[in-house]
Amino acid sequence: MSARTRAVPARVPTSTYRLQVSAEQDLHSVAALLPHLHDLGADWVYLSPLLAAEPGSSHGYDVVAHDHLDPERGGEEGLAAVAETARRLGLGVLVDIVPNHVGVATPAADPWWWEVLRHGRDAGHAAAFDVDWDTAGQRLRIPVVGEDDLAEDGTIGHLTLALGEHGLELHYWDQAFPVAPGTASGLHDDPQEVHARQHYELVDWHRADDDLNYRRFFAVNTLAAVRVEEPEVFAETHVEIARWFREGLVDGLRVDHPDGLRDPRGYLDDLARLTGGAYVLVEKILEPGEELPASWATEGTTGYDALALVDRVLVDPAGEGPLDELGGRADFHAMVHDLKREVADGILGSETARIVRDLRRDVPRLPIGRGEDAVAELLACFPVYRSYLTPTDRDGEEHLTQAFEAARDRRPDLAATFDLLEPWLRDGGCDGARRFQQTSGMVMAKGVEDCAFYRYPRLTSLNEVGGDPSVFSTTVDDFHAAMARRQQDWPHAMTTLSTHDTKRGEDVRARIHVLAEAPHRWADALERLMDLVPLPDPGFASLLWQAAIGAWPADEGEQPGGDWRSRLHGYAEKAMREAGDRTTWTEPDETYEAAVHGAVDAALDREDVREVIGEVLGWTVDPGWSNALAAKLVALTMPGVPDVYQGSELWEQSLVDPDNRRPVDHDLRRSMLAAGPGSLVGGLEDPGTAKLHVVTTALRLRRDRPGLFTTYAGVGAEGSAADHVLAFDRGGALTVATRLPLGLVEGGGWGDTRLDLPPGRWRDVLTDRLTDGSVGSLLSAYPVALLVKEG
Repeated sequence: MSARTRAVPARVPTSTYRLQVSAEQDLHSVAALLPHLHDLGADWVYLSPLLAAEPGSSHGYDVVAHDHLDPERGGEEGLAAVAETARRLGLGVLVDIVPNHVGVATPAADPWWWEVLRHGRDAGHAAAFDVDWDTAGQRLRIPVVGEDDLAEDGTIGHLTLALGEHGLELHYWDQAFPVAPGTASGLHDDPQEVHARQHYELVDWHRADDDLNYRRFFAVNTLAAVRVEEPEVFAETHVEIARWFREGLVDGLRVDHPDGLRDPRGYLDDLARLTGGAYVLVEKILEPGEELPASWATEGTTGYDALALVDRVLVDPAGEGPLDELGGRADFHAMVHDLKREVADGILGSETARIVRDLRRDVPRLPIGRGEDAVAELLACFPVYRSYLTPTDRDGEEHLTQAFEAARDRRPDLAATFDLLEPWLRDGGCDGARRFQQTSGMVMAKGVEDCAFYRYPRLTSLNEVGGDPSVFSTTVDDFHAAMARRQQDWPHAMTTLSTHDTKRGEDVRARIHVLAEAPHRWADALERLMDLVPLPDPGFASLLWQAAIGAWPADEGEQPGGDWRSRLHGYAEKAMREAGDRTTWTEPDETYEAAVHGAVDAALDREDVREVIGEVLGWTVDPGWSNALAAKLVALTMPGVPDVYQGSELWEQSLVDPDNRRPVDHDLRRSMLAAGPGSLVGGLEDPGTAKLHVVTTALRLRRDRPGLFTTYAGVGAEGSAADHVLAFDRGGALTVATRLPLGLVEGGGWGDTRLDLPPGRWRDVLTDRLTDGSVGSLLSAYPVALLVKEG
């Protein structure tokens, strides 16, 4: 990796606390919560998107206007209140921004989109959107029409004219679209004829896969991409963000999905100029061994790479073989290739076709059919999310080389087409090459995160965003080496264990890790569950039972945001439809889905099924809590800026969104923080007293004594249980965590195991006790310790 030359921002957080801002938890509520976050030890508050979003949006990633804050989220007054309170408390403010796309589900809510639909290619903001006007007769295709509403003569059912807030409108059911000037005289015109004269064409929603002519966010038809690489578009889409920094309201930014941008490096350079070189993070997925380009104006990623390492250093490598046998030795990478190819040919087929159209402007002899086949194969073979070739940068070119090599091996019949494509796809100035780079990440995300992760059940705690499930574990030595590099190259990148995008909450994964320590015990339980509740797909059954065991709560009754039964049913529905092999969102198989939902009800209602689940919980819960505390302390003290996702200072047993966006009971957390720490890890009924103590102790130490966290060195151990220790020294603060806790207990405990402590007297700030290095004594209260050198 080349050396980074960017100056460190004037202000860098020692930690962050992530909050989902919504109508229910708006900016005024956030401002009132800040004193509690300060007491907890957080240094900055980290907020989800704040710009005006689709009406009723629960997340804010569907921005509809860039010149004002969302009034439902507290508006300008709310942000001012947050900034004022934060300054008084000494907190910083980090805000999530969405530069790649806007929400267009409600056209009238987005003035730019409404203008483009009304005036077409001549609209003032037409250049803001990535539209291929020439491929559809200068009309923008809007895929909203149900097939039952399409007549053989091309007319559309339920199409009417109506007077709306913006004058005469064309309505399809309850969706409103503008009518271009001069194309209709009034309400009595034939709506079919009016539709034919518009700058847009309402089409069968199925055509989005093949015929869409605007770039989307992944395969979401209601999120249209914007071209922030154009200076005037960047300026207009960042006018409110610029105000935040001009008025001192915000200290840093988190950039959503930079891989969707045409030129991420150029965008980050523009952002640095806009913010005066403020602290900026990128939501970038790095595959194992991949490096973030050193030339980018960012302090690093949002932490999925760190999450993958923390998870794997806590997984028992001895479980890999037995779990392989249990899972039928599925080839994950072969699965990924095939699923990515399905995506490139299917739901993102319109993007593949557009790449070829762009390439044919430079290579007119490129055949359309073979060109699309070859491009789709290259997308399927691409080993990482994307490369970053420009006329001046060659970042990631080696990955393009790997893709061509793999594609030629798989498809020798396309050799001539690959030869024709290669020099152009290596040309960083070629439009087709730039679009290929924007698309490869979409194909990877849809094929892997949103599909393969739901089909690969070996050990589902490894099926996490930013991780490769085929990489089963990490040795302590390899973890230390990775952390030393992180301290040197990206000391201010984020570390995290849970986000709004993680597939399973951090403590769900921590409990599932335990299965690798007793794979034969798990195999026996799984066989019994499958005998009791047969499902058509044994692989999906394994994934479902792991989720149920990992997230099984102490209180199965009503919880904030919904009860355990509805949560598990919601997860089952999303997981099986995302897997997409037996049922899908658009074509659900009612028989298959009924069987899966029957398994969920059996888990809660049948005594024989509950008995098996109870047995598994009996040997996974306590080791799972140990893993959870180990992961949390390691993530909070390793190199980087730790983020605490909302509520995860207690046990975090959420499943995939929307489950992980449920409301958080901050009053409970306030009262528990005020009550002080417990002294035991606790059992199933413990809401996480020990975890709260670990979190607040580590956060306060990082904030109040940052000089203790400036270097990195692994700390060894000797004795009968030395392999169960993960320890490192950050330059005065020394972390000790338990690995493989089930094996530790069954092997007789710590025995004579001792830490190789650096010279000096070391005190554990969790228990306020001095240690002589004896691990059994040190970890008698908690499975973790945080040592500080006295004096």
